[in-house]
Amino acid sequence: MTTFYYRFDKVLNLREQERDETEMAYKEAIEEFEKIATQLYDQMKKKENILEEQQQRMTTGFSIDDLHSYSRFINTLDLSIDHIQQEVMKSRSKMNWYESQLLEKNIEVKKFEKVKEIGKQQHNVEMEHVEINRIDELSTMKFRSREDRW
Repeated sequence: MTTFYYRFDKVLNLREQERDETEMAYKEAIEEFEKIATQLYDQMKKKENILEEQQQRMTTGFSIDDLHSYSRFINTLDLSIDHIQQEVMKSRSKMNWYESQLLEKNIEVKKFEKVKEIGKQQHNVEMEHVEINRIDELSTMKFRSREDRW
């Protein structure tokens, strides 16, 4: 009985390797997105705390210089938040692109695996048929050798 040889085995291995590399890149993109999103959250939280502090100080009263200082700091935070929001959008876009690439690679690998499985099943059916023919031939030869003895 011969062993099954899948003629596209090297292509399947290549596709699996590409899929694994894409999966690694996707995971890195997720990590990058989470890092940048955390920075955005921290900056927004910082702004919220500063605004609360400013409100509290306004009730007790504080100088114009302090008011200008808070205002400049809040403007700086707003610019930082806008910049980080742009980075979050880029990072999300990159993450979504890698996700779609990973989906495509998975589909390709599944196709090759399905073709391989079908080929293996056909090979097994052929081998069973060959084995049955051999058994038939052996039994026919054995029967003929008995007939010759009589």
